[in-house]
Amino acid sequence: MFDDSQRSECWRLLIVDDEPGVRRLLEDIFKSRGHEVVLLGDAASLKQAFAGPAPDVVLLDLRLPDADGLDLLPQLTETWPDVRIVMLTGYGTIDTAVEAVKKGAFYFVQKPFEPEALLLLVQRACEEKHLQEQNATLRRVMSALTSGATPVFHSSAMQAILRTVERIAPSDVSVLITGESGTGKEVVADLIHALSNRSKGPMVKVNCAALPRELIESELFGAVRGAYTGAHADREGLFRQAEGGSLLLDEISEMPVDTQTKLLRVLQEKEVRPVGGRTVYKVNCRIIAATNRRIEDAFREHKLREDLYYRIGAVRIDLPPLRERKDDIVPLAKAFLKRFASQAGCNVSEFTPAAVDRLLAYDWPGNVRQLENEIQRAVLVCEGTKVDVNDLSISHSESDFAEPRPKLTPLEDVERNAIIQMLRETGGNKVVAARRLGIGRQTLYNKIKQYQIPA
Repeated sequence: MFDDSQRSECWRLLIVDDEPGVRRLLEDIFKSRGHEVVLLGDAASLKQAFAGPAPDVVLLDLRLPDADGLDLLPQLTETWPDVRIVMLTGYGTIDTAVEAVKKGAFYFVQKPFEPEALLLLVQRACEEKHLQEQNATLRRVMSALTSGATPVFHSSAMQAILRTVERIAPSDVSVLITGESGTGKEVVADLIHALSNRSKGPMVKVNCAALPRELIESELFGAVRGAYTGAHADREGLFRQAEGGSLLLDEISEMPVDTQTKLLRVLQEKEVRPVGGRTVYKVNCRIIAATNRRIEDAFREHKLREDLYYRIGAVRIDLPPLRERKDDIVPLAKAFLKRFASQAGCNVSEFTPAAVDRLLAYDWPGNVRQLENEIQRAVLVCEGTKVDVNDLSISHSESDFAEPRPKLTPLEDVERNAIIQMLRETGGNKVVAARRLGIGRQTLYNKIKQYQIPA
C-alpha cells in the first residue's frame, strides 16, 4: 500500500471517509504537495489495511456507513501505536472531541475545514511523530550504551565521533570503523544503524575472523544444497538476511584475500550469487566494516585489498583507545557499576576517591571491554556500598603489566590479557596462575616471554 523507500521524502496519509467529494478534496490537498495518499470509504477497508505498513497520519471520519469512528480508535492505536489520528466530522460536539482525544486521537477537526489549516495540522502531527520516533531510537541506543544512566561519552574525541555518526547515519554511505580491540567499534556500528533510515530493518553482524575459511563465502553469499560436503539445505547468506538493513563485517582484515575479491564484486554489482548456484539475487543493505588493525599495516601485510578499502571506507571513523580519552573512564565505570549492581541485587552505588584515582591512572590495554570486566568483578567482591581501591584488581601503576606491548593477533591479545588478569588475581604466583588457566607451568613461562609480560 505504501512505499517504504519514500519515508524521508513524504508523509504517508490514510484517508477514511465515506464521502467521495471529501476524499477527492483531501487527495488533492496532499498529493499536490508530493505526499502518499490512500483513500478508503469504510471501516471494513480500514481493517484490511491493518495488515500493511503503518501510515504517518490517519484522517478518520467520525461517521462511517459500517462503524462509528470513535469505536475504531482503540483498534487503530493498538495496531499502529505510533500513528497520529485526526478525526473529521460534520456533527462534532465538545464532548465528542474530548472523548476522541481520550481514546488516542491527535486532533478533532470540524467540517467544513480550511485546506491550509488542515495541511499545517497534519504537518505538525507528522513532525511530532517522527521526532518521537527519533527520540525513542536514541533512548534505546543510549540505554544500551549506558545501562540507563546518563550519556557516557564525555571526551571531546568521542563527542566529535558522535557528531560524525549523527551526520552520516541517515545516508547509505559505507563506513569503516577502526580501533583497538575493546574500544567500542560494534557499539558505534549499532548507533549508525539505529539512527539510519534502515533502523527498522535487520542489523546483521559477522566476525570475519571467527568464520572457517572454507565456510565464509557460503555464510556471506549463501549456498545451494549439495554445493559442498555438509550442505544439506539451501543457505540464504548474510547479505540476503540483511536485506533492507545493515551488515556489519567485523574484523574485515581477517577475511581471506580471495573472498575479499568476491566481496568487492558483490558491492560493485549489488548482487550476490550463492555458492554452487546459478541464480543471482539483488542485495540492498548498508555495509559497515570494522577492523582492529591499522590500515597501513593491513595494506603492508596484504591483509586488506586497497580497492576493497576504498569501496568500504567512504567514511572512516577511527576510535581512540580508552587511555587517550580519560574523560570517558569515570562515566563509563559508573554506568557499568549501576548495571552490574542491579544485576547482582547489591547496594554498591559509587566509587571511593581512591578507586577513582586508580581507574584514571591505569592504562587500560583492553580498553572499554577490560573496564567493563573490571567493574563487574569489583561489584562482586565489594563488601560495602562503595567500590574501594582494594576491590580493584588493576595495578596502581599504569605501566604495570601494560608495557611493552607487542603487536598481536586478536586471539593472542585475548590470551595475553587473560594471563595478565590471572597473574594479578594470584599476586604474581605463576604456579597457581598456570593451574587456574589450565596450562602447564612451562607453557605459562613461554607465553609470558612471548607476550613480553613483565614478570
